[in-house]
Order: sequence, then structure tokens, then C-alpha cells
Amino acid sequence: MWMAGDTCWSIVVDKVIISDLLVRCVIGITPEERREKQDVLISITLGVDLRAAGRSDRLEDCVDYRSIKKRVLAEAEASQFFLVEALAEHIADLCLTAQQVEQVTVQVMKPSALRFARSVGVVITRDRMP
Repeated sequence: MWMAGDTCWSIVVDKVIISDLLVRCVIGITPEERREKQDVLISITLGVDLRAAGRSDRLEDCVDYRSIKKRVLAEAEASQFFLVEALAEHIADLCLTAQQVEQVTVQVMKPSALRFARSVGVVITRDRMP
């Protein structure tokens, strides 16, 4: 982390990636979309400093991405958001509660949302507030 004046920047170059987590949840605007749970694919990139874990080879020095995955899965499956944007924001907030996570990028893809398209979704990036 470095500062210039009143501005604080965090330089995070290390990433932990959770890719294509399949979740079933209620999401969408129309009554048809809200009738049954739909498949949603979530990918998360956690910006963390992995130097300590890389040097020590100790679990205690690593971000607990299994725990983050479990929390994301449970929260997403219980959610009933109208917008994928809101689900992505909720997941980002959840990930940033982990002490080691300085930045998170969340991708939420809804496979069957648009006819003739494999998927539609959003990607957001959020940083921990200083």
C-alpha cells in the first residue's frame, strides 16, 4: 500500500482464482425467471498478498479460499436478487470481509438469459476501503 497526499493505493499483484462456481438461485425480473432456481456461473479473483504463504508453505499464511467459496455458495443459493449486478455486488462485499483480501473481481454469468447467446453477465472489481 502506498500514499500520495490524501490518496491511498493498494498494489495487489497476486491472485487466487475460483473459476466457474455453479450456483442455483432465484434471479431475474420476470415471473417466469423467479418461478424456479436457475443456473448461474460465478468466477471470483481474489487480490491478496501471497508472499508469506509462498515462502512459508504454511496454510496459516494463506487466504482461506475454501471458506470463501462455501460462504459464496450458501449466500448465492439462498439469494433472490432481481439483477446479476446486485448478486455480484453482494459476493464482492462478502469476499472483502476476509482480512487478507484487498481486491476482488466477481463475474456472474447467467447461461440461458439471452436467446442465441451462450451466456450474459457482469464483471465487477471492488477494492477494500482504507
